[in-house]
This record gives sequence, C-alpha cells and structure tokens, in this order.
Amino acid sequence: MKRKVTLKEIAKELDVSISTVSKSLKNSLEISEDTRQKVQAFAKLYNYKPNNIALSLKNRKTKTICVIIPEIIHHFFATVISGVEAVANENGYNVIVCLSDESFDKEVINMEMLANGSIDGFIMSLSKETQQKKDFHHIAEVINQGMPVVLFDRVTNDILCDKVIIDDNLAAYNATQFLIDKGLKKIAIISTVDYVSVGKLRTDGYRKALTNNDIKVDENIILKIEDTENFEASIENLILNNEIEALFAVNEIFAVTALKIAKKHNIKVPEDLSVIGFTDGIISKYATPSISTVSQNGIKMGGKAAKMLIERLENEEEAAEEQYKIEVIETELVERESTK
Repeated sequence: MKRKVTLKEIAKELDVSISTVSKSLKNSLEISEDTRQKVQAFAKLYNYKPNNIALSLKNRKTKTICVIIPEIIHHFFATVISGVEAVANENGYNVIVCLSDESFDKEVINMEMLANGSIDGFIMSLSKETQQKKDFHHIAEVINQGMPVVLFDRVTNDILCDKVIIDDNLAAYNATQFLIDKGLKKIAIISTVDYVSVGKLRTDGYRKALTNNDIKVDENIILKIEDTENFEASIENLILNNEIEALFAVNEIFAVTALKIAKKHNIKVPEDLSVIGFTDGIISKYATPSISTVSQNGIKMGGKAAKMLIERLENEEEAAEEQYKIEVIETELVERESTK
C-alpha cells in the first residue's frame, strides 16, 4: 500500500509551490494543463486525500488568527496576547484565544475545530502534556496542509515552523550569576519537570552558572514541580530543611509562594533569603517585598509572533519557499527588594 502524501510533499517533489498544487487539484485554469495533469497524476499515484484542513485551505480568508495558550494563571501569557492583539489589529486581523489547560487532547481539539476554515493561522505555546507525550502530529498536519503556525515560548525542535523564544538558558544563567555576584553560594531553584522545555533550559542555565563559578551543584536544592496546583508543601520543605541563602524560581507564582512561606516562618527577605523570579508581572511588582525578576518581554514576543504569522499569510507564494525563522527576544533582569 502506497503511503499518503501531503500538499507540501507533492509541491517539493514536483518543484512547484503549495498554491500551484492546491489549484491544480481543483482544476484551476490559472495553472497550465501540463502542470495540472502532472500534479493530479502524482497525487493519484500516491493516494493523496484532502482532509478538512485541506478543503478549507485558501477557500476564503477569515482575517482571524487563533492564539492557543497552555494556561492563564501566569501574567506572561496575558502580555503575549496583548502583543498579538496590537499587531494583528493594526493589520486588520481579529484574534481569538483558546486555552489548552495543559492538556494534549484539548490542544488537538482546539486545532481541529478551528482549522476547518474558521481561522487563517495559529500562534501557540505547547501544553505540558503535549511536551510530555512528544506527540505533535496535530501541528504537523496543519502545517503540511499549508496553514501557518508560529510557536512561542514552549516550542519543539520536532516541528519545522516559525518560532519566537527567549534564550531561557542564558536568562537563567544571568539570574543565577547575579545572586553569585552578591556573595551567595547556596542557591536553590524551583523549576518545572524536564519535559517542559522552558523549565529544563532554565535549570540547565542555573547549573551552568554554578559550575562556572566552582560551586558544587546540590541536587537536594533543585526542586522540580509537576503538580502546578499543589506545590506549596514542597517549596516549604525546600526552604525549611536546606539552609539556603537564595532561591531562583522559574515563574513568579513559585517566587511569590516562596515569599509567603518565608514570611510565615519569620525568614527575612532579602536579609536571610534572596529571591529571584521569572516573568515581570503584576505579582512581582506589587508583592511585599517586590520581587527581582527576569523580564520576558511578553508584549514584544506576542507582537513578533503576530508579525511573522501575518507575513506568511500575506505573502503565501514567497513564504512557501522561505526558510523558517527563529526570533530570540532579549530579556533583562529587573532588580527589586527581594535581593540584597
């Protein structure tokens, strides 16, 4: 049995654009008879079958894009959506937002539901469960049928598409180095489990900073949290039982929880414990004490993602032949009251 091929694979084999393949399969008179026959013969030979996504391809433009985020508790994703909205609206596009709720199934359902002609393209950050499963077939299918996707923040090397990221490794390295430069050595980290890409990269950056400063990495003070709803006891155990001098948290929810626990046990911040968080959100600014943090520039990230997607949509012929891009957004360390 011959394997099925995609529009993109047919285009590559015949050295034509995806648009030419699509129009040839619809017998468009814009395409020469010779090219149409060649494309149709190839498609028949390799058992090409359009699915719902393919049927919607290029039939109409909705001027609407979808942003899929894994959760809404973190201020970072709100800022990304703001950035997407600003650029999209400037270019006459509407934005709808879907929540995967860290679920692979919800992520798949969202994409299948909207890729039937409801929207023109996706901007998305991968759910935790999708990264754990390493199953990206739903994204690959959308891309293979010609609908552009831009991944941001939580991305994967297994999917070829445009991406917008920060250098998570470097940002974590710089935050840890900042604490080391203040004379602190016993520095803990509160991170996510390793299959969440950003958590692993930030943990790697933390390890690298310690190693480069001849500080032994203590596995006992590397806390990897999987249950993002019930983690307070784990952080309390880390702080009370390890005599740490400083703490680097990979998001501001973990950071503010550390402050709460420190206050509960009369541990003074920053005199007894310095704390740095990640994502410069409202919590970091208005916590007591205010939290030093790595700013991810979410608005800039969202704006760049929207710009990349719209460029793909507005210049389909050229975009089909272009190499995919990875844009790296710069971060900065915002120093506040929670560090010495």
